[in-house]
Amino acid sequence: MVAKTFFGFEELLANELKNLGGERVTIGNRMVSFYGDTGFMYKANLCLRTALKVLKPIAEKKIRDPEQLYDFVKSLDWNDYLAANDTFAVYATVNSDDFNHSQYVALKTKDAIVDQFRDRTGERPNIDTEHPDLRIQVNISKDLCTISLDSSGASLHHRGYRTATNIAPINEVLAAGLLLHSGWKGQTDFLDPMCGSGTLLIEAAMIACNIPANINRKEFAFEKWLDWDMDLYEKIEEVILKRVKDCNVKITGYDKAPSAVSKAIDNIENANISEFVTVNRGDFFESQKESEDEKSLHMVFNPPYGERLPIEMETFYGKIGDTLKKAYSNTEAWFITSDLEALKYVGLRPSRKIKVFNAKLEARLVNYKMYAGSKRTKFQKD
Repeated sequence: MVAKTFFGFEELLANELKNLGGERVTIGNRMVSFYGDTGFMYKANLCLRTALKVLKPIAEKKIRDPEQLYDFVKSLDWNDYLAANDTFAVYATVNSDDFNHSQYVALKTKDAIVDQFRDRTGERPNIDTEHPDLRIQVNISKDLCTISLDSSGASLHHRGYRTATNIAPINEVLAAGLLLHSGWKGQTDFLDPMCGSGTLLIEAAMIACNIPANINRKEFAFEKWLDWDMDLYEKIEEVILKRVKDCNVKITGYDKAPSAVSKAIDNIENANISEFVTVNRGDFFESQKESEDEKSLHMVFNPPYGERLPIEMETFYGKIGDTLKKAYSNTEAWFITSDLEALKYVGLRPSRKIKVFNAKLEARLVNYKMYAGSKRTKFQKD
């Protein structure tokens, strides 16, 4: 199988798969391949925090032109995956000199499947791009064509808990990946001081409590497959839920906007984690660490970039640095920004910079270690 992810998250995803029990885990570009049985496919969709999709390849072959593609697709026995009265949709990705248009590849694949059914039965399955019974993924890389079944359906960042969003919400898979990159394991208190609609808080709590990432999701594509085994899925779900644990640390969020606080509270309730997460209206730049200095705090946040939210960059990022220095000793602070120029104004030397993407924007996840006591002098304005 193949799990797709964002750039920079491949190693995180590989570790998740190994920890779940995946075999022959191999890292690729924005994807990780692995082996497992049907039950593991169910478990991967339910539990993976950094996967966008889980695909099950069913055939691959070298092809050079549209007719070879048509013949290859038609040679597969689609009765194994689809009934004549079912619906299906085809999605294609192409990186090849021989094929220029992904839509044409999808259309040619659709024609081959429909023609096979029509030749055999006189009937044909219909196309439904909204809620198909079967989602088929065609990938052509150079001259290698891989046909896969999409076991996830809608992208796995659709966790099912977020009904309310603010202006620039962070993708749930991106949020989980940033938290894992930061080393968050739920062992210290946690703060998101610019929490928006609460995504980082929710993902942080789910990691801390070992709650499966997609437990609140309404459906997966594999539930419509001909070999769907509900009893097996329910057994897997039951075993996984027995591993959920209490969260013994404080997880807190602030936001200046009352509307954001309200949305965050709604989403936290939808995720069934209200007992673990507290959200208050507050300005990070006027805040200070709640716990005593010697108690460590883990902070991850997504400040506005100026792309969709207007801010005065130099002043804003300068205030981030000043607030961390003055009010947050013994804090492991991480934040993401796509404004690489703005990092100069923080006035602190980052311990780490990790290249990631937020949608199509190249960004950095940066880490500032704020020491307690005399070590704080290590961080001086440049």
